[in-house]
Amino acid sequence: MADIRNTFAGIKSPNPFWLASAPPTDKAYNVERAFKAGWGGVVWKTLGEEGPPVVNVNGPRYGAIWGADRRLLGLNNIELITDRDLQTNLREMKQVKMNWPDRALVASIMVPCEEESWKAILPLVEETGADGIELNFGCPHGMSERGMGSAVGQVPEYIEMVVRWCKQYTRMPVITKLTPNITDIRKPARAAKAGGTDAVSLINTINSITGVDLDSFAPQPTIDGKGSHGGYCGPAVKPIAMNMVAEIARDPETHGLPISGIGGITTWRDAAEFMALGAGNVQVCTAAMTYGFKIVQEMIAGLENWMDEKGHASLSDIIGRATPNVTDWQYLNLNYVAKAHIDQDACIKCGRCHIACEDTSHQAITSMVDGVRHFEVIEAECVGCNLCVNVCPVEGCITMEPLAAGVLDQRTGIPVSPVYANWTTHPNNPMAKVAAE
Repeated sequence: MADIRNTFAGIKSPNPFWLASAPPTDKAYNVERAFKAGWGGVVWKTLGEEGPPVVNVNGPRYGAIWGADRRLLGLNNIELITDRDLQTNLREMKQVKMNWPDRALVASIMVPCEEESWKAILPLVEETGADGIELNFGCPHGMSERGMGSAVGQVPEYIEMVVRWCKQYTRMPVITKLTPNITDIRKPARAAKAGGTDAVSLINTINSITGVDLDSFAPQPTIDGKGSHGGYCGPAVKPIAMNMVAEIARDPETHGLPISGIGGITTWRDAAEFMALGAGNVQVCTAAMTYGFKIVQEMIAGLENWMDEKGHASLSDIIGRATPNVTDWQYLNLNYVAKAHIDQDACIKCGRCHIACEDTSHQAITSMVDGVRHFEVIEAECVGCNLCVNVCPVEGCITMEPLAAGVLDQRTGIPVSPVYANWTTHPNNPMAKVAAE
């Protein structure tokens, strides 16, 4: 059996599946139930400084995007950090850690961007026995308007400054949670590393409005006729999150920095993909909110079974394995040629491939042959875009078949070259590098 025990930034857990800081981790009752279900760790819902608790809205807090089958694809929330008293949270955290010493318990923290505020709360958190802290620099609504959350995460200098304070005033590992609401995710990651962070986690939620009620003309969710932007999460954000994880993992300046992957993780496969791109573990929120805590049991079993099937003995066998295969467009092999192929036995003759190809300017798939409805690739027109593969409702019906070196590409009339060539050397590139004579 594959060993999925995990050590992340020095924090040990029986598996790499943590619950992210969110409504499901707001109290001991929930966290205890999560641990009983099998979660390896929990990031407690974000704590604020002592004083009057944060005030949340009392109406709808979530907007949603659904697929055609009503499956939840994206969730927008306008909820803020915990609205429970700080001391209550700390007391519960201490008890939970005593009850579950083998599980990871990390405290998410968000306080004003002032040294004294961080200096005051860190020893209180440390006294609970928490395994680490996560700096919430990602929340895009409510708290950001108060100079916290993404208002800090969008300024690398602030990130580095706060991380340095935290490393100075606590013994606990520091995980810096990054906002995706930024042009280049590498810059805040570099700043966190410069400040001495032990790890980064990403992504936090994406600034969004998920819908508008066309009767009241108010954004959803609607509070007394008004709406606000919120944080977007769920399966729909997974591609964005994976790209940002990969960017940090392959950046020479942050290479080797532990990454906790977050964003739309719903299945064991999602988790494996994040880890292959460089994440040392993963955090889950929307899937647990949608399907319940026991979803982790499917994640654990699925990951173990896949690792056993592929011969991966431990998580170290898969973490970062895909990172070297992520590159910039300019380095992709322009001499690689592939053509679509339709399995006529599997084809249900729906015509979606033809319509997509016809109206996407390639006209490379027939609709009729000899007066009979028939869908076949015209190799002389096929550019290998694989749109047909993605719109076909029958999995495996259409595949992309690479042409071997020396085979004539009917579209260009040129044999496929066996030599790797990319845009940096292409004759049409005005900045092409010319080999020295």
